[in-house]
Amino acid sequence: MKKNVLVTGSNRGIGLELCRQLKQRGEHVIATCRHASDELKALDVEIIEAVEVSEPTSLAALAKQLTGRRIDWLINNAGIAGGLGLSDIDVDAIESFKRMYEVNSLGPLLATQSLLNNLGEGSKVGIITSRMGSMADNDSGGSYAYRMSKAAVNAAGKSLSIDLKPKGIAVAILHPGYVRTDMTGHNGLMDTDESASGLLARMDELTLDNSGSFWHSNGDLLPW
Repeated sequence: MKKNVLVTGSNRGIGLELCRQLKQRGEHVIATCRHASDELKALDVEIIEAVEVSEPTSLAALAKQLTGRRIDWLINNAGIAGGLGLSDIDVDAIESFKRMYEVNSLGPLLATQSLLNNLGEGSKVGIITSRMGSMADNDSGGSYAYRMSKAAVNAAGKSLSIDLKPKGIAVAILHPGYVRTDMTGHNGLMDTDESASGLLARMDELTLDNSGSFWHSNGDLLPW
């Protein structure tokens, strides 16, 4: 049966590839973004622009537009990257920290909360995070703003898995891998097609029994 799948941050990179593969699988894709790229428009999926996940008013408008429509999968993919080592932290850096937190940490939580009326028993929520938010896996330090924002969204995802379980909604916390995208300066260990394929496999495997797990796209369980 065709699923309605909403993907945030869908205009490029992993989000774009998720939309492409979901379309190929025969799902109905709702691609949300701030501005649609030509590549996204070429996929022939439903596109909703002017969606900023860190803005509650924008998410309220999205929810109103989707009133009465079921979402089977919500994939919270929108995010931003940035470094900020110890020597980079100054008064001006505070705004960068705040922006990273607004988009990477609050964004998935706000989007999920805003679309709760569209989710129901059997729905699934995926949060694209990073293993850089892991405490146990941190052996290189640095990247303070990014690491802290991802640790925060991991905590949000775990709480969501508990709060949504009585509603029959499962939540996956997903590391896409080190992927060659614009966000990574096209450095990485895998391409977007491999990452997206793994992420969708993890969503397929997601159940209420394993809800709240922190997975690599290759299926490995990651430490907190």
